[in-house]
Amino acid sequence: MIIDAHCHVWPDEIARRVLADRPVGLDPVHDGTLSGLLKTLDASGIDMALTLAVANVGRTVWRTNEFIGTVDRTRFIPFGTVHPDLSVEENLRALKENGVVGVKLHPLFQEVAFADERTRDILVGLAENDVPVLSHVGSGGGEAENRRGAPRDLHDMVAEIPGLRLIAAHYGGYQVLEEAEKWAVGTDIHLETSWPPSMGTLPRERVLDIIRRHGADRVVFGSDWPMTDPATEIAAIRDLGLTSEEEAGVLGGNLVRLLGLDLPTT
Repeated sequence: MIIDAHCHVWPDEIARRVLADRPVGLDPVHDGTLSGLLKTLDASGIDMALTLAVANVGRTVWRTNEFIGTVDRTRFIPFGTVHPDLSVEENLRALKENGVVGVKLHPLFQEVAFADERTRDILVGLAENDVPVLSHVGSGGGEAENRRGAPRDLHDMVAEIPGLRLIAAHYGGYQVLEEAEKWAVGTDIHLETSWPPSMGTLPRERVLDIIRRHGADRVVFGSDWPMTDPATEIAAIRDLGLTSEEEAGVLGGNLVRLLGLDLPTT
């Protein structure tokens, strides 16, 4: 079982506009649509994917969750959006009434900061309702955006919210791996492996050391589709030198356990 924990999707016409702007200065590899993602999963031998949808402003939270709540649940696991412009209750209702099972936070594109009390209030509500969260952590934007997603603030936030099921993308610190090693590795969170344009640009020995120090059973595979090619990222995981048990866990088993997925036995 292989599950990609990090796949951004948009309605077809919006995907074209978003990707034309080269998010985070990267050239997309795929088209960002649900149909395009399904083709990629089949071509890469991936069984399922977390489909991530993010509302940059509060007024689009409902329709964003409405869109992501319609995905095919046999292949996709819908992770939707919240925003501090809305109350905790409004955010929770937009998730529940659209059947969205998890949340994606993106400090680079949303007014979401780990040190912001409004963000923490929402995350307390998510933790109390056992809603898992995957968040971008680290850099990739301007100074203000990078500060919103700083690994140190993530560390402090997680310590204050017991029971939060949080997955920190990009090993807990995109483009700031030293900060990630100091503030995210070894904490009570799961780390996710994406590092566009490719995880293969990181030193293999350093990645393996991070995974082992954090605990391979608390690391999950993510590609950051459509900005990377998942098949290439899977190959990079398999090239790390993990044991077969560790590799199986990272590529899917750990996420199945974390999310409590009820999958058919083959």
